[in-house]
Amino acid sequence: MPNSPFPRCGSVFSSIAMASMLAGCATLPSSGPTERQIRRGAEASSGLIKFAIVPLDAATVDRLRREETTRRTSVATLAQLAQDARTDTIGPGDVLTISIYEVGVALFGGSVTRVAGEGFDPSARSETFPTMVVDREGTIRLPYIGRLGVAGLTPFEVQRLIEQGLKGKSQSPQALVSIRTNIANTVYVSGDVRRPGRLELSLGRERLLDAIAASGGSVGTSEDTLIRFSRNGRIVEQRLGFIRSGTPDDLFLIPGDRVELIRRPRTFDVFGATAKVSQVNFETGEVSLAEALARVGGPNDVQADPAAVFLFRYDGIPDAPDAGPPQVYQLNMLKPESYFVAQRFAMRDRDVIYIANAAANQPAKLVNIINQLFSPLVTARAVTR
Repeated sequence: MPNSPFPRCGSVFSSIAMASMLAGCATLPSSGPTERQIRRGAEASSGLIKFAIVPLDAATVDRLRREETTRRTSVATLAQLAQDARTDTIGPGDVLTISIYEVGVALFGGSVTRVAGEGFDPSARSETFPTMVVDREGTIRLPYIGRLGVAGLTPFEVQRLIEQGLKGKSQSPQALVSIRTNIANTVYVSGDVRRPGRLELSLGRERLLDAIAASGGSVGTSEDTLIRFSRNGRIVEQRLGFIRSGTPDDLFLIPGDRVELIRRPRTFDVFGATAKVSQVNFETGEVSLAEALARVGGPNDVQADPAAVFLFRYDGIPDAPDAGPPQVYQLNMLKPESYFVAQRFAMRDRDVIYIANAAANQPAKLVNIINQLFSPLVTARAVTR
């Protein structure tokens, strides 16, 4: 078939393919930049996004571990809020039960009191005031005594005050005082706990983890839970998973403390030439770079450049105004020692891992496009012969 149109079409498509090659490979689809493009970006970076690429080797990991130790010592912890205070004193809002016992001529016409082992004694009388609320000024009012300031006192100390107030008015008065409803000696547990509410403190001295356990525990895992602890106007946040029972961070609670549990998982993001772009939860206390790469399947054999695994990180907290300068660390996985380095490199919340595309991918993609363009022509020729 001398007049077949296919040779002419083939020349047309050849011209298109040549034009595509001349236009360069940069316009082809890609999951991200190559190592060379990232390095060019570092050289051209300026202003707030200026960054440098730091090779991730043993010396770099040692330096970062020392800096992390220093950073942790400078960050406020719950132990810095340690304070001792009594948990048996009376305060505004408390409901007291007060009983007064008298012998002989009584001021209060109450019930006859039984004396143990001696039957009834008609000369002994008692009177109970079951609901005595401490007002906002921290006082109560009793008959024949008047107003008493009880805020900051223990029930035993209030007993002595009542007995002194009745001296000379009653014969051998004795008082018993107990806290029926405790408002002053309480802490508040809220947020992502199973039973939020107010918790009464006892003389047994409850700790922070005791209060959380009494509230049913956190809804999420301890590693994904942040404690926001408020005491006397100061607020400190710390991960629940980092607090061990009986340590200084497991504070003894004092009246007025507020504990809020917030579910805030720590995550890292993975982009580039990997099996799947994803956001991954830490789920455990610490995660190394080696573990992070293993969780996402590592570099893709077809697309990735294993010598160009990058980790993007801010020195501080990414959302804070003083987040610190951005840092980019490069791991060369073609070197055997890099796997030891990756085991010692600790991930941080909000870290970004990027696995660069191999530079050879772009020409390969172009060849695939050309093959797709010419394969119909080759098939048509085979059919028409």
